[in-house]
Amino acid sequence: MSTTTAPLLITSGEPAGIGPELCGLIAEQALHQQLNRTLVLLGDADLLKQRSQAIGLSANWQIICQLADLGTMDHPGVYVWHHGLNVPCTTGQPTASNAPYVLRLLDSACDACLGDQAAAMITAPIQKSAISPHWPGFMGHTEYLAARCGQSDVVMMLAGGGLKVALATTHLPLQAVPAAITAGGLRTTLEIVLKALQRHWGCAKPTVLVTGLNPHAGESGDLGMEEIQVIRPVIETLVAQGHDVRGPYPADTLFQPKYLNEADAVLAMYHDQGLPVLKFASFGEGVNISLGLPIVRTSVDHGTALDLAGTAHINSGSMVEAIKLAHTMSLNATRTPT
Repeated sequence: MSTTTAPLLITSGEPAGIGPELCGLIAEQALHQQLNRTLVLLGDADLLKQRSQAIGLSANWQIICQLADLGTMDHPGVYVWHHGLNVPCTTGQPTASNAPYVLRLLDSACDACLGDQAAAMITAPIQKSAISPHWPGFMGHTEYLAARCGQSDVVMMLAGGGLKVALATTHLPLQAVPAAITAGGLRTTLEIVLKALQRHWGCAKPTVLVTGLNPHAGESGDLGMEEIQVIRPVIETLVAQGHDVRGPYPADTLFQPKYLNEADAVLAMYHDQGLPVLKFASFGEGVNISLGLPIVRTSVDHGTALDLAGTAHINSGSMVEAIKLAHTMSLNATRTPT
């Protein structure tokens, strides 16, 4: 199926969290008409209906039992691809008993994208603590989908507020970050980011700015040697190959217009170095993106919000932006040579 007509798949995530309400809001906002794209929500059809109607939403969708039930679509619509819960769900109270259900949603969406039955997958938040008892060592969406796709090298990027920030390392203790930044790993990360900017954002020759690891980018070695021994040599190698990669820059002064206006993305060395600025600029409308997968996957920039589940006090802004970006990325992929 062409990625210009294939549906976008939206997993409803942790059933006790706000995922079901987000699905109801997406259907209510008629985003499928704005994008001219069929949207398929994955989850328990009864749960999504009950939680949506409980906050005054119409739950206006059709139910399918398999993706093939869509048939030939003349007009975009909203569908629920039914996957039954393992056990009844109590709003706001996750249980490990439904971990297999949450993972089935991811498996179905991922496999459909790999099989060219869908153009992209968008994920509502999951509760890692409810999945870990079922899947020891579970780290999150990105790592799980990478294993499902047989892909070892993946990169987390967040986009929003006019910024795109990728991470050289993600959820590590700060003391473990320096050892995790190696020349091989950093080069692979930058190559993934450059390729994604070309393929999914249509940048003919992307410009990526790279932060240093240490304060003041190491202060010529006085505050650390990682910039001299690891980061700068990788940048120089990529520049010699014709790429526009610049740095390393001090992270505390990089995020200003005179640098960012010339850049397509920033690569930060660790999670809390790059993301506070982006989340300040875009929280509630940011998008989490997995780069390096053979499929398009985007997600929200927030968690399951268990305290808000079952209420109307939720904001669908991040989910809307994640769907819009997945739509754009999938269209750009069809126009850009691999």
